[in-house]
Amino acid sequence: MGIGTFVAIYFIVWWVVLFAVLPWGVKTQADVNDVEPGTEPGAPARPLLLKKAIATTIVAALVTGALAYVVKSGVVRLEDFPVPFKTDYN
Repeated sequence: MGIGTFVAIYFIVWWVVLFAVLPWGVKTQADVNDVEPGTEPGAPARPLLLKKAIATTIVAALVTGALAYVVKSGVVRLEDFPVPFKTDYN
């Protein structure tokens, strides 16, 4: 796996993990009884985005590392996946 492939996979995994991490520990404005006028009561009171970005980076690195290990070790090969179309034209 080349560095470009690794970076591309990490980028995709990072965004997927971000959407999984965003709801962690959310307290809405309604939960803390501090609704700003003109905002949705379900909006986060404190989104804690820096902590979530750090958690996302760590989890994405672990997931990407695991994927790289599985691919490099040969546990899963491209030949293990079914081909969705016929490739033998004889």
